[in-house]
Amino acid sequence: MTIVAGVDFGTLSVRVTLVDSEKGPIGTASASYPLHRNREDPNFATQSHEDQMAALAAATRDALKSTGVDGDAVAAIALDTTGSSVIVVGEGLEPLDEYYLWCDHRAHAEAAEITAKAHATGFEGIDWCGGVYSHEWGFSKLLHWLRHNPEKRSHFVTALENCDMVAATLAGIRTVSELKRSVCAMGHKWMWNPKWGGLPPEEFLVAVDPLFAGVRAKLGGEYLTSDHLAGRLSPKWAEALGLRAGIPIPVGAFDAHWDALGSNIREGDAVNVVGTSTCIIAMARKAELVPGVCGVVPGSVHPAYTGIEAGLSATGDIFDAVARRAQTTVAALSEGLDSYKAGQTGLLRLSWDNGDRTVLVNPELGGVTLGWNLVHTAQDELFAAIEGTAFHTRIILERMAEHGVRIDRVINAGGIPQKSEVLNRVYANVLNKPVLVPAGIPTSLGSGIMALLAAGAYKTIEEAQAAVCLPLRTVEPDPKAAAVYEQLYRLYRDVYFALGLRDAEPVALGRVLPELRRIAAEVRRPD
Repeated sequence: MTIVAGVDFGTLSVRVTLVDSEKGPIGTASASYPLHRNREDPNFATQSHEDQMAALAAATRDALKSTGVDGDAVAAIALDTTGSSVIVVGEGLEPLDEYYLWCDHRAHAEAAEITAKAHATGFEGIDWCGGVYSHEWGFSKLLHWLRHNPEKRSHFVTALENCDMVAATLAGIRTVSELKRSVCAMGHKWMWNPKWGGLPPEEFLVAVDPLFAGVRAKLGGEYLTSDHLAGRLSPKWAEALGLRAGIPIPVGAFDAHWDALGSNIREGDAVNVVGTSTCIIAMARKAELVPGVCGVVPGSVHPAYTGIEAGLSATGDIFDAVARRAQTTVAALSEGLDSYKAGQTGLLRLSWDNGDRTVLVNPELGGVTLGWNLVHTAQDELFAAIEGTAFHTRIILERMAEHGVRIDRVINAGGIPQKSEVLNRVYANVLNKPVLVPAGIPTSLGSGIMALLAAGAYKTIEEAQAAVCLPLRTVEPDPKAAAVYEQLYRLYRDVYFALGLRDAEPVALGRVLPELRRIAAEVRRPD
């Protein structure tokens, strides 16, 4: 028997799960930290590294206390984080600022410049991230920081993804040369790929902006998949966490990628990690480029496969916004939603409230709801928002399938599917295929699996998954509801591309509102 700690840093809290190599998860604890927003700039979202580390210490000690496990018995610790969440550091890898969190969208102008220059110069890396470099990603955020912090530039030593920064802190690493960087993070968000020698060439970066001069060399360290070690737990942080010094820390990754591992992903699966946003994760032995999809990166999910990532910029955040405007909570507003029928509201809602991550990769889009009348309620909008995120997910899965990504099963992971059977039912009906849901929250279980490998408890990810992953239950589609959603999806698809693309081909949208009313009337008609 081996016990390890799996850590998941989310947007608002960190979760620590103790995993037994034979029993699976045996206990969990979490601790929150603030997200810093700016009412004057809705694109602003930062977080303190110190706040994150203090929360990690508190959650780890709480997990040990609640389970009665002796900290000396924990054999390894592994962690995943949000991303691209970027921190700029100076000497000793001390932060010069807070993290530009994944949901910080200030760098949209920088992203557009990187995209334009990549296409103008023929840099191959742009094709591997779907043809558009995102405002949510590393180089965009670093360039924004360099432009807006001239007084700090001289102190800039390097920039790190959240997962690499936390691992380095825990291991007591203080220099760039000692750093181990995550292939998952750097491949999906920094255009790193061994195909062109790692990071984008210096001449390309300088062509984007001379402020990038020398930055490529500063992003040093060893780039590794997560079957390698980032370091070992330092005495300082062993004491803070209540663990034993010297235990292994594998190279970290993004939360969605390891949530997929914890959901028992295999080739042919698409895992929807549904939380504040949605990350859609798949993997394949061989994969081609997928236009509009965030990244195709060898080794990013499973070291032996190519990882494919896509997603929605907001999901749970949209549900929260609907409830907040109604001065209530999502839980309260959800009461009675299980009686709603497919399409009954007559509303068609596009999930662009925080821009479009995939497949349009456009931060300038905003939420759209069609079909309002004078008696619609906030609950109607919430149901339409759930339907809209399901339609958007179908857009993405169809794009992936068109480009050779095999999708045999759909797994709804993340926190929201555990709380909303309505969402699972809508997704099954919109996709018109069974949706599998873990029998419990798999968050931080993927970290536990990688910690078990680092501790030597298992030789392969598949062995660890078989031992500790939660069983999956199946939500079957309803043929009648699926038929209604097939009609609505055709409308959604037309509106999505007509409003989402500046150069969209002309399409007649005059039928959309009458069709929404017709479908709603038919659905509400007594059988």
